[in-house]
Amino acid sequence: MQRCVVLDIEGTTTPISFVTDVLFPYARANVRAYLADTYCTRQTMDDVAFLRAQIDQDLADGVPGAVVVPPPSAPEEEVIDALVANVEAMIDADRKLPALKQLQGRIWRLGFDSGEIRGVVYDDVAKALVRWHGTGIVRSYIYSSGSREAQRLIFGNTDAHGDLRRYLSAFFDTSVGGKREPRSYYEIWQTLGVDSPSQILFLTDVYQEATAARAAGFEVLISIRPGNAPLPDDHGFQTITSFAQISV
Repeated sequence: MQRCVVLDIEGTTTPISFVTDVLFPYARANVRAYLADTYCTRQTMDDVAFLRAQIDQDLADGVPGAVVVPPPSAPEEEVIDALVANVEAMIDADRKLPALKQLQGRIWRLGFDSGEIRGVVYDDVAKALVRWHGTGIVRSYIYSSGSREAQRLIFGNTDAHGDLRRYLSAFFDTSVGGKREPRSYYEIWQTLGVDSPSQILFLTDVYQEATAARAAGFEVLISIRPGNAPLPDDHGFQTITSFAQISV
């Protein structure tokens, strides 16, 4: 019987510190230069429109840190100043917004392409991916709030294991839905094509994500790694500290 394993990244396959101490600061430090260098390209124009829509919603909702972005007809520098202020506030609040994640992925690509950034994946995760791939019946997938572009960059450019993408069948981001919503896991099940959601094992470090996946019928394990947030005392899930403990 075919088996699928769906993996969260931050706190599960990868240390939280890599995201908070490397990826986020890199995006924050380079967002202004990136927007200035690419402002007139179609891709960045689309990204800016996506950000504007989110910022308009934030302003309507009274979200702290949201500032008005001048219209496209305004001087480029003024528009970029406002965009940077909003992006920095979003990053500082660790908001899981598709518009932010898309822009971050673009910026991180520069860092990966230049060699300034290398992906970090736990050794036991890399070994498990190779092992599962070798069975011929276990397929591995990623589901993260980070964009699919960012996911491919992390696993395609790891510091100690090279390109791990050959062991991954697909990447999911929040375009399928939020990670704390059972419906998102239903959509993943339908995409993977297995007969039952119980054929899918989901690994995460976040209790609310685990609860949503279990509500959709997935099997669930919670990852315990250094720096992860504590779980409720009565969380009711099996936990692991290494992928070597997983039997699929």
